[in-house]
Amino acid sequence: MIKITLPDGSVKEFAQGATPMDVAKSISEGLARNVISASFDGTTVETETPLTTDGSLVLFTWNDEGGKKAFWHSTSHVMAQAIQEMYPGVKLTIGPAIEKGFYYDIDFNGQTITDADFKKIEDRVLEIAREKHEFKMRSASKADALAFYKAENNPYKVELIENLEDGTITFCDHSTFTDLCRGGHIPNTGLIKAMKIMSVAGAYWRGDEKNKQLTRVYGISFPKQKDLTDYLELLEEAKRRDHRKLGKELELFAFSQKVGQGLPLWLPKGAALRDRLEQFLKRAQKKAGYEQVVSPHIGQKELYVTSGHYAKYGADSFQPIHTPAEGEEFLLKPMNCPHHCEIYNTKPWSYKDLPKRYAEFGTVYRYEQSGELHGLTRVRGFTQDDAHIFCTPDQLDAEFKKVIDLVLYVFGSLGFENFTAQVSVRDLDNPDKYIGSVENWEKAEQAIISAARDKGLNYVIESGEAAFYGPKLDFMVKDALGRQWQLGTIQVDYNLPERFDLTYKGSDNELHRPVMIHRAPFGSMERFIAILLEHTAGNFPLWLMPEQAIILSLSEKYENYAKKVLELLENHEIRALIDNRNETIGKKIREAETQKYPFMLIVGEEEEKNGTISVRRHGQEGKGNVTVSIDEFAAMVQEEIDKTLKTFNVE
Repeated sequence: MIKITLPDGSVKEFAQGATPMDVAKSISEGLARNVISASFDGTTVETETPLTTDGSLVLFTWNDEGGKKAFWHSTSHVMAQAIQEMYPGVKLTIGPAIEKGFYYDIDFNGQTITDADFKKIEDRVLEIAREKHEFKMRSASKADALAFYKAENNPYKVELIENLEDGTITFCDHSTFTDLCRGGHIPNTGLIKAMKIMSVAGAYWRGDEKNKQLTRVYGISFPKQKDLTDYLELLEEAKRRDHRKLGKELELFAFSQKVGQGLPLWLPKGAALRDRLEQFLKRAQKKAGYEQVVSPHIGQKELYVTSGHYAKYGADSFQPIHTPAEGEEFLLKPMNCPHHCEIYNTKPWSYKDLPKRYAEFGTVYRYEQSGELHGLTRVRGFTQDDAHIFCTPDQLDAEFKKVIDLVLYVFGSLGFENFTAQVSVRDLDNPDKYIGSVENWEKAEQAIISAARDKGLNYVIESGEAAFYGPKLDFMVKDALGRQWQLGTIQVDYNLPERFDLTYKGSDNELHRPVMIHRAPFGSMERFIAILLEHTAGNFPLWLMPEQAIILSLSEKYENYAKKVLELLENHEIRALIDNRNETIGKKIREAETQKYPFMLIVGEEEEKNGTISVRRHGQEGKGNVTVSIDEFAAMVQEEIDKTLKTFNVE
């Protein structure tokens, strides 16, 4: 008998050779009908893989990440089969599952594949799928595997096999198709009900531009046609919400080749938006006892050598800046934390002075390859809403929890309600990736787990996701389209205080090391605004909008009244502007809708006579306008803002 441990900690006994499907059936018939893959002791296996030793088993359905991975990897095999049939002589390389779907890199051997061919390949994939071929794994000796692919004249598979150890090589068979594969498949092709080729692109073999360029065919598949339809609709909505498109339409930011790739230029509306976000956080930080500091955009190379950033990231950073003085080297600032350590070091501190909370909207620079740049989400210069707290070990728990409260306040005020917390810890199998003692790492990790638990956060623990100097609590936010983003991070660091020799005098008159908390609720202003743009489709919370209202006059006769309305709105601190162009009111409204002004205030003869405005809300075509006084409108605006922007309370 073997003992199988399930995710809930329960243990079941089975005869040796039982399969994951047998385990699923022992739990419920419903689970057995839906399970499509499994993981045994961390290795992906098929539902019919015999289990011969004690171990931990996780069963995957389509709703699990592991299930989708197996589903998409299996479909890549079927797509490769269809392409091999339709394009004789092609050479297959690798076909993994990715975050959304899968791809297969193929040497088409002089043949071409175009968008016009996609439908024929998709139809053939579904034909094969309907035949319900089982995916079967088998072992092969290295000699046999090499002979197989040499006979097929496939140098790519031969190269892969030559780097494998004999006894570890496996193939997967289905229908008439065979592929070199480690495993991780669904039971049979019949589960694939919908499939679409998304695009093709060039990809160098093994990512090396010295090698031959292959054709990468991207695809995605689903167990229901409706799932594919919904996914394609979601993609179209994502295109409409693309922050690069909206940023241009709303005149928020731009890029210039003369300025340089990855260096955004903030236009007046975008700069105003950024400023409001900064002031919003600064007000909350002031209430929480933070002090604003400012550090330079460059620092001596030695500063980042001391912090450890140069050893980790120096090769991928901008080249050192050499001054006229011999041997003097500076770097563009890649991080704010070393500067803040030096600010702390400007004077001696007592335990009575702590905690010290330094906050800065500091611009940093990191070199990204041009192919990795993407709008505001991947740039070379960005501003972090950075802060560093220096505290005693006894203060760590309370300070960490206060930062959690601040992050939750930011999310609530900006409409990010769907999130999970991720405790990012070390990869115990790769200790060389990290600096500092094991003892300090264990203390830091436990502090984060304890705080997350006490605050009632829905959290998961992810190994290997820690920063090189300390573990962290990352907030994984889902946007309006269900996409997950990492927003907001809090890190516990025992290491930089040691590297910078930071101290404070304790109650025992001895010098002690402070603990350092790194935190950034926004992360970077650029990336945060990009995500917020796509989450809201440009319809920001009312308090954040660059202009909250636009006044539309019915004709030039009412320009003076429009100016009077604008003045009254400014007295109520409502941001507005006037559209007094000689255009029809219909055109003005359509363009105001495109620019996403929250309120359109229409003024004409009746409004001027009665001292009122006719209010039309963005996106509410056909619901009619409401006629109110300026004071009534101001109260409406303030009430909406108050509901969203609750006061940050500090315990």
